[in-house]
Amino acid sequence: MPTPEESLTPSAQKRRRISPTPAETETPTPSVTPTPQSSKTPSPTPSSTPERKGAPVSIVAKEIAGYENYPSEVRKVVDLALDLASRGLDYKYGSADPANGGMDCSGFVYYVLTNVGVRDVPRDSSEQYAWIRKAGKFEAVISRKEDSFELAQLAPGDLLFWTGTYNIERDPPITHAMIYLGREKSTNHRIMIGASDGRTYRGESRYGVSVFDFKISAPALTNEGRLSPTFVGYGHIPSLR
Repeated sequence: MPTPEESLTPSAQKRRRISPTPAETETPTPSVTPTPQSSKTPSPTPSSTPERKGAPVSIVAKEIAGYENYPSEVRKVVDLALDLASRGLDYKYGSADPANGGMDCSGFVYYVLTNVGVRDVPRDSSEQYAWIRKAGKFEAVISRKEDSFELAQLAPGDLLFWTGTYNIERDPPITHAMIYLGREKSTNHRIMIGASDGRTYRGESRYGVSVFDFKISAPALTNEGRLSPTFVGYGHIPSLR
């Protein structure tokens, strides 16, 4: 039996072959009027800007356990120190002025204490250590335990001292200083504040003027083969205690 197409006349078959199938029929694309583009690239919103890795961090005073019971002079120290940490300042060796965009460790201590009215504050950490020692306000710490009796007299506003944070010839060989804040309410961990080129807060690396964890640990060899920084003790600022 012939197929339906075969039964058509030659002229009908020709007409059927040249007729387009639905798939072959093109639908005209409507013309689109281009939308003018702005010559300016929109600025990112604050929420879309990622936080700089290791950026300084601050807290508010009420997050420190017992802050409301601190002596008024100590609260002044804490308030000014936390304000500086909230400005995103870098670690800047040789600077004791936030207007420079950053400060070093002893410059931070010098700026805070001087601006709350403490007199005769030395500029570098070695001299600050000697200043405290001469006043009879230093407490040595040899133990590496967090619950050592040697930390029993540690109080908010005290200065903390280290040796070996970098290679420099000094006598006494103190190379780093910070201010003790107390214990954070949410964690009950000891915290401190100051300027550093590499410490941690809640286990995360932070750089610049910031709040940091205060921990003491046994010295260990660094990659350069020298001992890591060693905490040597703390001192009470004469006019604050």
